[in-house]
Amino acid sequence: MLEVTRELARFVSDLEFEDIPPEVIGRAKTLMHDFVGIGIRARHEADSTLAMMRATEILGADGGTCGVFGDSRWFSPAAAALMNGALGHSLDFDDTHAEASLHPSAVVIPAALAAAQLPGASGKDVITSIVAGYEVVCRLGQALGPDDHYERGYHPTATCGAFGAAVAASKVMGLSTEEIESALGIALSQASGTMQFIENGAWTMRYQVGNAAKNGLVAASFAREGFVGATHPIEGKYGFLNAYAPSPDAKEAVAAIGSVWETMNIAVKPYPGCRLAHSAVDAIIELRREYEFQADELDSVVIGLAGVAYDLTGAPEAQKRTPDNLVDAQFSMHFQAAIALQHGRIQWDDFSRLLRDEATAALMGKISVIRETDFGEDDWSKFRARVSIELQDGRQIVRQVDLPKGEFGNFLTNLELRAKFRSLVAPCIGQAGEIALYDLILNFENETVDDLFRRTMPAPDMLMAGED
Repeated sequence: MLEVTRELARFVSDLEFEDIPPEVIGRAKTLMHDFVGIGIRARHEADSTLAMMRATEILGADGGTCGVFGDSRWFSPAAAALMNGALGHSLDFDDTHAEASLHPSAVVIPAALAAAQLPGASGKDVITSIVAGYEVVCRLGQALGPDDHYERGYHPTATCGAFGAAVAASKVMGLSTEEIESALGIALSQASGTMQFIENGAWTMRYQVGNAAKNGLVAASFAREGFVGATHPIEGKYGFLNAYAPSPDAKEAVAAIGSVWETMNIAVKPYPGCRLAHSAVDAIIELRREYEFQADELDSVVIGLAGVAYDLTGAPEAQKRTPDNLVDAQFSMHFQAAIALQHGRIQWDDFSRLLRDEATAALMGKISVIRETDFGEDDWSKFRARVSIELQDGRQIVRQVDLPKGEFGNFLTNLELRAKFRSLVAPCIGQAGEIALYDLILNFENETVDDLFRRTMPAPDMLMAGED
């Protein structure tokens, strides 16, 4: 049996900041910028935030030593990890790893930051732990076979995320190889999360991701104190791979680890909403720019998606044409397409502004989404999209996009990344505060986590979620 758990634990234990290539360090900082910016905005505006914060207070989890994005208070480590993970996933604007089909930062960064505030770890320690978490969680997602995992109803970010979070927290805490193995064994008991939220747009999508970050922190903390976790939790007969997928490939979990950096394959989303809809959005924006048509000139729009993309964002069509809440809208190809057709872009503010908009609703009625069967069966086929638009003047225009913007081969420019961060953060902490926070993360190896959270605190006149 391939000793997957031992090999992953040894990699994490041995990893040093100086071992990580400069481009990987730079990408980790880019992903930190993106995730922290999303978390701040979600603390102020996400619809689930108020209930989550009130429940946390009732449970007595405030008054600790760990920070939460955009909040002026301090919380217990477990609560901070949970809330930061949930906040960072609340806008569905956080980064993705295509081949693993999950959101790495939403589980890795919150666990690393909470763990770092316990011993007061350095910025270098945190960056190293984040990269370690990325490398493990992405490889686990690939090893499962994400389509099979989805087919069973699991939410990969939440299930794989418990292990990525455990690794990140363990690295910050300085655990040995054996202790990291035990942390992974404890995480196995907590790997959970299903896609059932998609039926009614439930906030559990956000919660179970935050819960994975918290569970990873708990697993590392227990292991540090000598608590014994299951052996071979990844590759064992009843381990994660065999229990959670029908045909996993354990070799994928350790393939070229330490020489091929999966961190570089993590994509930054240019639009909020399900990543599998983004190639179609790219195609619409390109066509609109090229042919200069307006939404009122449209006769019909047909969007072809591959299997899993169609299942998540295209069907049932009656429901996708009438999203009832934010999560519904984020998983509606029709809604995202309607925004792009009207405005030639999609921004976070568009979702709440246009959810009940009559013109947007009418436009969704002109959009049909179909299942394409000729996109092939390679790892990238699920991202392909074909958009066919018929205009009222008789013109028919078609565009196929194979690789959505934000992926490694089509990454966002520095200007686009900077603009996304600014648009999320400046409304919450002001222009000067946004610049200071951006610069702090850019130089994070020489900074502290406490200073990071202080920089995210709201401007004095800024209202929080639920405040009048």
